[in-house]
Amino acid sequence: MDNREVILDIQDLHARFHTQDGVVHAVNGITYQVHAGETLGIVGESGCGKSVSMLSVMDLLAKPPAEVQAEAILFKGEDLQHFSQAEMRKVRGSNMTMIFQDPMTSLNPVLTVGFQIKEPLKLHLGMSDEEATKRAAELLELVNIPEAENRLSDFPHQFSGGMRQRAMVAIALACNPTLLIADEPTTALDVTIQAQLVELVKGIQAKLGMALIWITHDLGVVAGLAERVIVMYAGFVVEDAQIDELYGNPLHPYTLALLKSLPRLDQRKEEALATIEGLPPSLLERPQSCPFEPRCEFAKPKCKESNPLLEAVGPDHKIACWVDIKTGELR
Repeated sequence: MDNREVILDIQDLHARFHTQDGVVHAVNGITYQVHAGETLGIVGESGCGKSVSMLSVMDLLAKPPAEVQAEAILFKGEDLQHFSQAEMRKVRGSNMTMIFQDPMTSLNPVLTVGFQIKEPLKLHLGMSDEEATKRAAELLELVNIPEAENRLSDFPHQFSGGMRQRAMVAIALACNPTLLIADEPTTALDVTIQAQLVELVKGIQAKLGMALIWITHDLGVVAGLAERVIVMYAGFVVEDAQIDELYGNPLHPYTLALLKSLPRLDQRKEEALATIEGLPPSLLERPQSCPFEPRCEFAKPKCKESNPLLEAVGPDHKIACWVDIKTGELR
């Protein structure tokens, strides 16, 4: 049981997109909490709703075509659904910030990096240009960019991919946020730079004490970073557990299949990597049965009849599954 203050409480969140082909049910009633100082990993394959769920919380989806509904989206006890656009801009710039997947499209190519770091400092903290310049240089030093003061006048194209992503981290940290959301920030980077960025964010988080949500499809990154992991599939949360429990005792067939598909150091050369047969379901119709059933090795007739709710199966461990994968029988 986590006794830390709950800073983000998402209750029954739905996100849909109205398209020419029909309504895409991207997020289908997810519920979870994030505590102060906690590191939460959200994992799942592409299209499972990881990023859309966070963009919904941040109110960054264009409406239309998007439609977002929730029982509540509480941030520090206040429901963000009742905030005006001006109030949401204040929250996004200072208390809750996001690092996006591609720094080249996130940074404005015609503005200097220094200008883009200084902008939230002036807007949200009321700093003068001189104060903001000094703080911007400190932030670039914090994210390990050499000769930080001289780099403030550079444009994004003069930074390498890893440095651009570090600059994005600096912008996100400018106003000392309570919650930092990182949306697959290492995807476009090579492995050594990925590791550096993960260590950098971990160090900064420990220093500032902020909560962190790390969205990724890479279970290896999550293993060395998160305290708790949420596994998503077809817009649903299918497993929610502490990191050691999830890796040591996965209880949902999809989580088990994901972990089996990871390469291992003790794996023999002749052993093929496990794969998950089939494809994720089309989300043009909201799944009424278990969405993983067609690909699941443990599937039972009941799995076709209805979709299980996310329920506790142990301390701080929840799954949405009808079957006990250890016995192969219904729960």
